[in-house]
Parts: sequence; structure tokens; C-alpha cells
Amino acid sequence: MDARIKAIDIAAFLDRVQRAGQDNDYRVSALKSALKHLLEQDTNRAKRVLLSLSDPTEEPIPFAPGKGAAGAWQELDS
Repeated sequence: MDARIKAIDIAAFLDRVQRAGQDNDYRVSALKSALKHLLEQDTNRAKRVLLSLSDPTEEPIPFAPGKGAAGAWQELDS
């Protein structure tokens, strides 16, 4: 079952992050928050997970803070 493999993979990732002492990273916190949507009883779970990890702003930023995507939105202090 594909979903079973993905769930085990996420659990293993969270175990590695915790062992490395990185469980306070904003991306890990965002992932944990997004995972809560999986238990909701509606048909918009995928949308809610995606939106919880996405940048909600519509204005472009003046410069990219790095070379690639971070995987989660972190509000930057202006």
C-alpha cells in the first residue's frame, strides 16, 4: 500500500530530525502542523496541507533568500 510506505517514510524522517536535534526547525514545525490536516473529516485535506505549507502572500519579494525552495513558508521579518 503506497500510503503505508509514505507514512513510514515520514515517521523515519521525523525520527532522524529529532535525533539530530533539529525538531525546532520551522520546516519541521510546518510539516507537523500540516500533518494534522490528514485527520480531518472532510474532502479538502490535500488542499489544506498544501496551503499550510505555502506562502500566503501575493506580493513578490525583493530578493530570494536562497537558491531553492525551502519546503515551507517562513514569515520573514521586514
